[in-house]
Amino acid sequence: MNSTVDVESGPEAGTVTEAGTVTDPNTVSEADSAVEGGTVSEKEDLLATLAKHRHFLRYTVRDLTDEQAARRTTVSALCLGGLIKHVTATERSWVDFILGGDRQTDAESWMKQHQMLMGDTLTGLIADYEATAERTTEVVGSLPDLGVTRPLPEAPWFEPGARWSMRRVLLHLIAETSQHAGHADIIRESLDGSRTMG
Repeated sequence: MNSTVDVESGPEAGTVTEAGTVTDPNTVSEADSAVEGGTVSEKEDLLATLAKHRHFLRYTVRDLTDEQAARRTTVSALCLGGLIKHVTATERSWVDFILGGDRQTDAESWMKQHQMLMGDTLTGLIADYEATAERTTEVVGSLPDLGVTRPLPEAPWFEPGARWSMRRVLLHLIAETSQHAGHADIIRESLDGSRTMG
């Protein structure tokens, strides 16, 4: 599967793949040809949308040092490196859920997801995020039906007995990633005035 999404403006104009990399805007991919022919799969649309929001989040941390990525610039406890770390862990855990695993996370581990700890580097966090994105694309590409449901784990924030389809998991990941991309944009603008868009 080779879904792509166009980025129409800004310094990253071109095409973003599922993993969030940018290709030459003059290159026509197989997915572009499929769209021109009037056909695109639901998986391709969802993965391309997720890739676009991953790209915006990754672009927000461009050219930063580890110290800058770890800095809190607003009243929030969030930092840019911590956001990358958190969305990586969140995406990984939801893909584990798709594969039949459990998504339980203890409170201490959840808090550490939002921080850059000793030994964490922005380069390493981004590499982990890219590897997680590739795994998501591979797993979703292998699913026979996005309508298949699984019971959600017991948690105060889930309705008892609720089930989610694989489609809903992907929609949730898109929402989570885009929400945190917005958080990251505010933190970055507070850091040095840079903005992802506008």
